Amino acid sequence: MTESTLPTAAPARLRATLIGGVAVLLWATLALLTTATGPVPPFQLVALTFAVAFLLAAGKWTVEILAGDRSVLDRLRQPPAVWLLGVGGLFGYHFFYFLALGNAPAVDASLIAYLWPLLIVVFSALLPGERLRWFHLLGAAAGLVGAALLVLHKAGGSGLAMRSEFALGYLAALACALTWSGYSVLSRRFGRVPTDVVGGFCGATAVLGLLCHMAFEETRWPEGIGWLAVLGLGLGPVGAAFFVWDHGVKHGDIKALGAFSYAAPLLSTVLLIAFGRAEASWTVAAACLLIVGGAVLASRDVWRRS
Repeated sequence: MTESTLPTAAPARLRATLIGGVAVLLWATLALLTTATGPVPPFQLVALTFAVAFLLAAGKWTVEILAGDRSVLDRLRQPPAVWLLGVGGLFGYHFFYFLALGNAPAVDASLIAYLWPLLIVVFSALLPGERLRWFHLLGAAAGLVGAALLVLHKAGGSGLAMRSEFALGYLAALACALTWSGYSVLSRRFGRVPTDVVGGFCGATAVLGLLCHMAFEETRWPEGIGWLAVLGLGLGPVGAAFFVWDHGVKHGDIKALGAFSYAAPLLSTVLLIAFGRAEASWTVAAACLLIVGGAVLASRDVWRRS
């Protein structure tokens, strides 16, 4: 990179990183909104919320087409590899996560699944122009320890089971972590693909969620405020979050985003405490220091460069 391009490139990279970070803030509301949906089965909830996200994107496309912008059709016309990566990332993550929770204790499954931010940092070293330094790994590892403290705190301090009869659940949780980290890092390889196509990924994920719901679950609809929670999920952590994340991992500092992702369980816990659904403790405070400190350390490059 030449001196003439550095002043413009660095702020753009920082801006894209901050946009991607909005996804983490939105994901922090996931637990609170999900508890408000009531007894809706997981795959039915996937179908409903991703359908909301798709309708949001489809509304945008319709407005553009009516305004005479036909390029939206070209933006959605992408190679099969792009669709396989996108739909596989969005639906695959949720499929393996639910499979893990159904076949292993929630604490164990959650801890293994939370490896994905650390894996993003590690896998990013395989991308052109990226370098993995000690502070990237140390920052992501600190975030992982902080997330582990939060998961154990939610479980009431009970330890890990890690028994052989839960092997399927452990493998599914690992597949969950590999799926999302792989999707995030490989999205960088398709940096020229417009973020609009994420709306199509959401539509396909909604259809697959519906098929899994029809095959494995009994339908149970939300009641009262539960419908507002479904709408909130579809607009926020299951909607806009995937659009800003796509922009962030394609154009921002992917290692910083990986480490900052551990802020999601922290902020989620803080929200649950604020709404009286969890209790504050020194464990949460220690997790806060580890996650925030790790994110700052891992993002050292982008701050110094900007």
